[in-house]
Amino acid sequence: MPKPKIVVILGPTSSGKSALAVRLAKKFNAEVVSADSRQVYRDLNLGSGKITKKEMSGVPHHLLDVVSPKGIFSAARYQKLAIKTVKDILRRGKLPIICGGTGLYIDSLLYGYRFPNIKPDYKLRLKLEKQTAENLFDRIKKLDPVRAKSIDQKNKRRLVRALEIILSSKKPVPQLEKDPLFDALKIGLLPPTPELRQKVEKRLKQRLKAGLIAEIKRLHKNGLSFKRLENLCLECRFVSRYLRGLINREEMEKLILRSHFEYIKRQLTWWRKDKNIVWLTNPKKYYSDAARKIIRFLSAL
Repeated sequence: MPKPKIVVILGPTSSGKSALAVRLAKKFNAEVVSADSRQVYRDLNLGSGKITKKEMSGVPHHLLDVVSPKGIFSAARYQKLAIKTVKDILRRGKLPIICGGTGLYIDSLLYGYRFPNIKPDYKLRLKLEKQTAENLFDRIKKLDPVRAKSIDQKNKRRLVRALEIILSSKKPVPQLEKDPLFDALKIGLLPPTPELRQKVEKRLKQRLKAGLIAEIKRLHKNGLSFKRLENLCLECRFVSRYLRGLINREEMEKLILRSHFEYIKRQLTWWRKDKNIVWLTNPKKYYSDAARKIIRFLSAL
């Protein structure tokens, strides 16, 4: 039996994924499934760049606001929810459009990754979380050079989990086994670098004007520690340092931008190995080019 067809819109932050997904969803009777590791958190709207109800234009969106920011959300949990959501959309005769920039989340859905069955060791986690991301990464390089090549060395949560697996099993992190679940058309958005940088800068200014600092201050007031904010998102990390008086406003904005540009490089490194992604590089033709490719994809046997 042929595998069910789904469409994926991926790309670096600020590349225009959400707006394109909405337009395509209207044309192809589709619903959007988010693949963003930060937009799953409730009350983290400006901090995660979450699409607004107005921007959704009536198109159903899934896997937004799934969990409290006080909780931890894993790729394995995302996979379980995303597979269930996609199957439900297909059962109702609609096209699922996966939209996001978290490569691991997208691949976990598409390929049915079987994640390592190592239970959480909370005592070990607390011990590891006291170390810096740099120290954690150095340990992984020594214990598992293969995993060190692909892991995000600034994502402390993933570094802790990798070390938890290594130390608990006394073995390197096993390679994620793949078992493709869907026939996916992967469309990547990649505007010219100068244009992408301008979009990132403009978006940050808009979010600051809309109340980004107030949102993060409210999260802290409602019980999120500064330690948790440090690991929750890039904006949370540097706004929390600004709120503590560790950096000034100008330094905060520069650090957020620099971190976003570094994150974009890591996103592209993840996708560079995937030769099945169809990249679109002209933002003015995103919609027409993507629609044409989807029509061809859906009509093919």
